[in-house]
Amino acid sequence: MITISDVSARIAGRLLLDHASVSLPAGTKAGLVGRNGAGKSTLFRIITGDLGAETGEVFIPKNARMGQVAQEAPATEESLIDIVLAADKERAALMLESETATDPGRIADIQMRLVDIDAHSAEARASSILAGLGFDQDAQLRPASSFSGGWRMRVALASVLFAEPDLLLLDEPTNYLDLEGTLWLEDYIRRYPYTVIIISHDRDLLNNAVNAIVHLDQKKLTFYRGGYDQFERQKAEADELQTKAKVKNDAARKHLQSFIDRFKAKASKAKQAQSRVKALERMGTVSSVIEDHVQPITFPEPEKQPASPIVAINGGAVGYEPGNPILKGLNLRIDNDDRIALLGSNGNGKSTFAKFISGRLAPESGDLRLAPSLKIGFFAQHQLDDLVPEDNPVEHVRKLMPQAPEAKVRARVAQMGLATEKMATPAKDLSGGEKARLLMGLAAFHAPNLLILDEPTNHLDIDSRRALIEALNDYNGAVILISHDRHLIEATVDRLWLVNNGTVTTFEGDMDEYRDLIVSSGKKKDEKIEVVIDGASKADQRKANAEKRASLAPLRKKINEVESLTAKLEKLIQALDKELGDPTLYEKAPAKAALKVKERGEAAAKLADAEEHWLTLSSEYEEAMAG
Repeated sequence: MITISDVSARIAGRLLLDHASVSLPAGTKAGLVGRNGAGKSTLFRIITGDLGAETGEVFIPKNARMGQVAQEAPATEESLIDIVLAADKERAALMLESETATDPGRIADIQMRLVDIDAHSAEARASSILAGLGFDQDAQLRPASSFSGGWRMRVALASVLFAEPDLLLLDEPTNYLDLEGTLWLEDYIRRYPYTVIIISHDRDLLNNAVNAIVHLDQKKLTFYRGGYDQFERQKAEADELQTKAKVKNDAARKHLQSFIDRFKAKASKAKQAQSRVKALERMGTVSSVIEDHVQPITFPEPEKQPASPIVAINGGAVGYEPGNPILKGLNLRIDNDDRIALLGSNGNGKSTFAKFISGRLAPESGDLRLAPSLKIGFFAQHQLDDLVPEDNPVEHVRKLMPQAPEAKVRARVAQMGLATEKMATPAKDLSGGEKARLLMGLAAFHAPNLLILDEPTNHLDIDSRRALIEALNDYNGAVILISHDRHLIEATVDRLWLVNNGTVTTFEGDMDEYRDLIVSSGKKKDEKIEVVIDGASKADQRKANAEKRASLAPLRKKINEVESLTAKLEKLIQALDKELGDPTLYEKAPAKAALKVKERGEAAAKLADAEEHWLTLSSEYEEAMAG
């Protein structure tokens, strides 16, 4: 059990957590969600002890091992596999001691402990984790210094996963992963045997890998069971109930206040007026539901759509060195209404293909034909560095429309999804998400017919990603998308192209089939990916899944029963807390108060047992569905 109790914290004078509390049963895999800047990373620093809280404490079981991803693996000459193996400190120390120990008893103890921690299979496990994150056998033996910072971040992630801490803290781990690495990590977290808290804006990851959501909102923490979709439903229902309760509360307070105002000066009614004053004080107020407004994103409509195909490639080849193409044998066409996602591991050439289409790389051989007057908008994360640090969004846009009046310039900035108060903020002081919105707006400024987005979501929170989905679906042009966000892909595209083995081909399956291919085929990243799509086999698979769900119906029923019980217990505890919060209860009926205290203790104990039971049943259900 991990308990965050009454924690308050400030950063640069700004209060981010205000007496926030939450408890996580052992084995919980929780997604920590909230708007950018709400304080999620600050909470991680408090949990790890890197930042002290103003009030409250974090209780973690004694001797529990905690792990989080380092900034990145150091650029040393040590091989990747050795870096990951060294993350298990106990194993590394025992292996080192085994080489020098001379006492027979100590040697026996060392070997027994190495057997207990399964040390002799460690290299295979470390290699498997590295492979899942995109490193083939050859890469695992190369020195860390030969990899870029982004790839060394993957090594740091592999290291903490290999160490298998009792509490695993992950802060936006998919930001430096491709879709294939994200799908692998999703499956790994779902099967992880210990407690996980993960900060993420990846909706699919939060639906498939975790069994609870902790929401940081208005400086408080709230625990919800289930994935992100369930959290959204529960949150909407709770907000609706709170809104109704506030209406009733305001009406009742208004009625009491009216009586007080009318009769407080009359001697004959003074006693009744005074009793109503006390009733009004005891009643308290119900706070309003505070909704954070997310600025929409708008892409300008192309003035005229050229006839299809807008892009045609015949026998194309492209690369960075003459005679050494990254991609070849390209025979593809893009129509004016196409929505295409590029799949394939990082390093296979997705960004190279996007640069080729956008005209940033010339064909080495073959033929690339673009429709006359075709306008292409191109966004890539590395372009964030192209923003002028001291210039604000209005100044960036004014360069593209120097003769326009100020009101028109600001209107274009607003279409990019930047709030009025951010328009005068220098680019260097904008958040990552605000910079991404500005850059996407600049990329689409001239109303392109084809919009190419290379990892647009890295700095966007879930609500901003929803705004991007709506913008893409409203956009009347062709789209090529590279993203590790599966939800974004499924919500906006209708064609999948696979970049693999030095070429680009159509992938005829859907994202579920691609996920299964990545996480369950056991293929190495450098092997050829082949999949046969067969109507009968898909029907058979759907039938098998239906039969599996039917066989697990009794277990699902038990889970529902436990969820119902926990809801009743929570409601009972809330009612008891309300009664026990009345100081007059202890004066007028101390015996009743004692009984209520005992009843609350028993209810809390039952709730803890029910939560543990729910976690056990949920794990059984997840394992059975995955088997």
